[in-house]
Amino acid sequence: MNDDTFENLEVWRDAIELAARVYELFRACRDFEFRGQIQSAAVSISNNIAEGYERDSNVEFIRFLFIAKGSCGELRSQSYLAKRVKLLAEDDALALVADTKRLSKRIMKLIEARRAKFA
Repeated sequence: MNDDTFENLEVWRDAIELAARVYELFRACRDFEFRGQIQSAAVSISNNIAEGYERDSNVEFIRFLFIAKGSCGELRSQSYLAKRVKLLAEDDALALVADTKRLSKRIMKLIEARRAKFA
């Protein structure tokens, strides 16, 4: 792998792992609309990190990092709902909530680092 790729970003790799976990957790979910929405939110995190990185502009990268952070919030909200309507076991939902909070904080730290580096 080239050293200067989004694949080398730890937050991107963590976002991929989170999306894969969401796919596994909802594989058997028969509420296809909800399943599609929560999977889309999960995939959006890593996709926005990658797209922003590939824009080759710090301003654009930061903008897409904020979009990815927003998708973390969307996924977190959907996790609470999935628990509430019993599409997901409480332990699994709370683990997803914790993972989205942790990833959101890490994305924010990357935003702050990029702002400081290019200020």
